[in-house]
Amino acid sequence: MRRVLLSTTVVLGTLLAGCAQFPDEHTRPWGDPPSLEPQAGPQPSFESEAPPPQTGTRPDEPAQPVGCEDPDPAVVATCLDPVGAIAVLPDGSAALVGERATGRVLRVARDAEPVELARIPVDASSGGGLTGLALSPTYHEDELFYAYVTTGSDNQVVRVAAGDRPKPVLTGIPKGSRGNSGALLDDGQGALLVATGNAGNAGNAANPQSLAGKLLRIDGFGKPAPGNPDPKSPVVVSGLTDPTGLCGTPALGMYWVTDRLADKDALFRLKLGEPLGAPSWTWADRPGVTGCAADPANVVVALRDAAALYTLSPAPDGTVTGQPAKVMEKTYGRFSAAALASDGLIWLGTANKDGGAPISSDDRVIRLEPPTGGTAGKD
Repeated sequence: MRRVLLSTTVVLGTLLAGCAQFPDEHTRPWGDPPSLEPQAGPQPSFESEAPPPQTGTRPDEPAQPVGCEDPDPAVVATCLDPVGAIAVLPDGSAALVGERATGRVLRVARDAEPVELARIPVDASSGGGLTGLALSPTYHEDELFYAYVTTGSDNQVVRVAAGDRPKPVLTGIPKGSRGNSGALLDDGQGALLVATGNAGNAGNAANPQSLAGKLLRIDGFGKPAPGNPDPKSPVVVSGLTDPTGLCGTPALGMYWVTDRLADKDALFRLKLGEPLGAPSWTWADRPGVTGCAADPANVVVALRDAAALYTLSPAPDGTVTGQPAKVMEKTYGRFSAAALASDGLIWLGTANKDGGAPISSDDRVIRLEPPTGGTAGKD
């Protein structure tokens, strides 16, 4: 176990999400099955042309709030319930934010009051609740989004239109005394990736007939997506425990999942249709990994219990080169969600009201340039 002082720079920019779309079940059927191979075209990079918002006079000392008024220019929304998931809107200026325990989904933007779009019934016990959000690939047309939620009897993926009742599209994901967290990601090819927990039973993750402990790939109606290795099954990877974040570069077919194992926290590189394999990085001190954001060269992992971010630089094969760095420690408290915007900035949510030391403006949504420098955590 060692602690190394590092300075690392994470440069961010535009992620290309591909052009495939979820079909509308009332207008047209699925077309030819999409390929799981990376799409040709310009490669994404983490460069931003616009000047990023700054976090007060020093990155580690944001300005202090008064009540719900927070003068820190990086803070987008305040006085929320603990955040469970974030999905950034296409232009990067606003985001959908899900509160884990209330099931509320809000549209938040700087200098605007949050707008409640939906309130999804959830069971927030045993680590469940609303833990995943993803936009429809045609959000600019239909304003649909998807949520991963825990109910009284199972875990589900639901489709939501603002102001309408949520419509379950995938039900029956096992629920247990733990391992109920899940995450969602648009794969950029018209399908939805769903990371599911093992419901507290490692046997579920190994059972090909169970939806628990898996990475699933489904269409917009919860069916196995065209192009899956097994056309009759939504399962594309098995062996997850309690996944808390799903991120990647869809244009290159690169995906990552943060997972809380029985004895450590871990970051896995996912290859659809292949075994889970060994973690790319592990944390023996279990800092509470949550959401993540990634480009082809870098992964940023949000930490809940350690109240920090971790920056890693994986090689093309998924192994981590160099020593990762722990940054922004105790700057905004317990990070609970992360997402990358099209302009290269990171959106973060906090959960200080859930086991932390909240300040008057908690819980918050933050939008900022990826941090630089910091002290490495123990590996």
